Amino acid sequence: MRYVLMHISDLHAGRTFHPHVADQLAREARDLRPDLLIISGDLVQRADFVAQWKAIAQYLQQLPEPRLIVPGNHDVPLFHLVERFFRPLDRYRRFISTDLNPVFERPGIVVVGGNSAHGLTIDGGYVSPEQQRAMAQLFARYPDDVCKVAVLHHGVVRPPGCEKRSIVRNATDVTQMLEQSGVDVLLCGHHHVSYVGVAGNAKRFVVCQSGTSTSRRVREGERGRNAYSVLTIADATIHISQRRYVEMSGRFEPLGEYAFQRRGIWLPLHRRDAPQTL
Repeated sequence: MRYVLMHISDLHAGRTFHPHVADQLAREARDLRPDLLIISGDLVQRADFVAQWKAIAQYLQQLPEPRLIVPGNHDVPLFHLVERFFRPLDRYRRFISTDLNPVFERPGIVVVGGNSAHGLTIDGGYVSPEQQRAMAQLFARYPDDVCKVAVLHHGVVRPPGCEKRSIVRNATDVTQMLEQSGVDVLLCGHHHVSYVGVAGNAKRFVVCQSGTSTSRRVREGERGRNAYSVLTIADATIHISQRRYVEMSGRFEPLGEYAFQRRGIWLPLHRRDAPQTL
């Protein structure tokens, strides 16, 4: 078994969208030809404006298939209060997908997306009990020897430097659900910072967070640049390559390399950071 997953996030079509970076991302995605392209939310900058949804729908046509996409908090209207509180994902369903629990499955792997976006807060996330049950039921269909990957917009841990940033409000419950479901990897975004680590207690799982892939809303620091991740999943190992955009070369170049081995729980094998390039 060997699968290549490309993980991008926080595209933010609208006034913060970076078209040159987006064009390069699309070229690299087509060259990579991953088994699955994953987008973990915030497709638009402001969900109130139909023009942004049309723009991102057009951009997605440049990216390879198959694709698995989940919504983020920016995909919920901010100013249209009726839509925000009563129909928060109507436009997401119209322009992107009606499926809030998308599933990708192949022999030896399953990827399940979930929704942590809602209209009750501007920035925060929440995975409802109903959503947790839906994800748990989907994962329960697969035996333990299948690699199980979960996708949310909001994460369950705060990366270094993001201690004041929001995660899912019920992170303890969500972490427990992921552990009990035998999840091996959680893919998320939201913080606009590249991060790889582990979470959980009884059964630790890998957390891979993508920086913003095509937005000018980058955070300070090397890991806050435009970025994406490539995961290579084999029978008992996961290799993660972080790639960040470098203006001088006009390409996404290596930022960090991680490897994990499964021995009951996921244990790090190595981490290697690329030298900084201005």
